[in-house]
Amino acid sequence: MALALKALHTSFAVHFLAVVGAILVLIWCISFRGGLAWDSSNKNLIFNLHPVLMFIGFIIIGGEAIVSYKSLPLKKPEKKLIHLVLHAIALILGIIGIYTAFKFHNESNIANLYSLHSWLGIGVIVLYGIQWVYGFLVFFFPGGTPTIRSESLPWHVLFGTFVYILAIATAALGYLEKLTFLENSGLEKYGSEAFLVNFTAIVTVLYGTFVILTTLCQSPAEDEYSYSAI
Repeated sequence: MALALKALHTSFAVHFLAVVGAILVLIWCISFRGGLAWDSSNKNLIFNLHPVLMFIGFIIIGGEAIVSYKSLPLKKPEKKLIHLVLHAIALILGIIGIYTAFKFHNESNIANLYSLHSWLGIGVIVLYGIQWVYGFLVFFFPGGTPTIRSESLPWHVLFGTFVYILAIATAALGYLEKLTFLENSGLEKYGSEAFLVNFTAIVTVLYGTFVILTTLCQSPAEDEYSYSAI
């Protein structure tokens, strides 16, 4: 069952929000937080890689992977390949993003995995990895039987949607957690940085909303290579 909207049209909102969100998170981490670094005596610069990689690398590219399969006017094999590759990039960057948080904590003598955000983050990346591996084996190579593929597709879509919604919720918790730490350390609660972080979180939620909305819309005109909307 699809909404009476074209997936290609709603995907434009997805792309626009992706650009806005990427700009906001870069302004926050570079202009307000001092920049990005893999190694630095200022450990906060290492942490700044975490929100950048998790939002731009994981949330945005992962969302584009979902949207690409639904909205691009291409043949099914081409869409599958784009979908697979973008998800792989998102997964790799997400793993690196999580590693930077551990790196920051370890080099700053801060405990790991003590918050709900961190627990959910580990859960999301593990589930995302399982989803990608299963999708690769069943839908790409070596590929399951037609029966297995047809029976797996609704669950693949449902599970992927669940994991992505969970990723958006985890990101929102991350913004809240970091902003709370900063405000407890003296950051002005109604200052420009606090507003920027909150607006970035709102854009993240809107981005995820339009990604999910696009999956419920009508695909481009179907041909023998296409699939019916679920």
